[in-house]
Amino acid sequence: MALPKDNPYNQYRETQINTANQGKLIVMLYDGAIKFLNIAIENMKSPSTYDVVNTNIIKAQDIITELLLSLNMNEGGEVSQNLFNLYMYFKKQMLEANIQKKPEVLQPVMDNLKMLRDAWDKISATETRTDRTGAGTKGSFSVEG
Repeated sequence: MALPKDNPYNQYRETQINTANQGKLIVMLYDGAIKFLNIAIENMKSPSTYDVVNTNIIKAQDIITELLLSLNMNEGGEVSQNLFNLYMYFKKQMLEANIQKKPEVLQPVMDNLKMLRDAWDKISATETRTDRTGAGTKGSFSVEG
């Protein structure tokens, strides 16, 4: 989905996405999931904002699904399998939190997302721009679905 071109913030965001290496893109996905879950948690305090809770949990679930699809199960070995298991756990917990409207159900997910985000941030700091755009080559990890 393309962002509208007339908004300067959207232009900046699009440039940021287009120029990011693979690790940075993964960090951006984690940032988005964390942001949406924080919004959901804040809105669980009031039954009148449960629609906001639902919308933001679904957005976070969509991001986790994207991360799931990016796993390279053929080459990733145990790391990919462990991430797959974690992502499935996150999706289950988000579904439960959305049904129960209990923020404590999301806390372990938030803690793990923050840990993974920090790890990917360190990884992406060592990755170069060419790791993402090399013609026909892949870096040490891939976000391709």
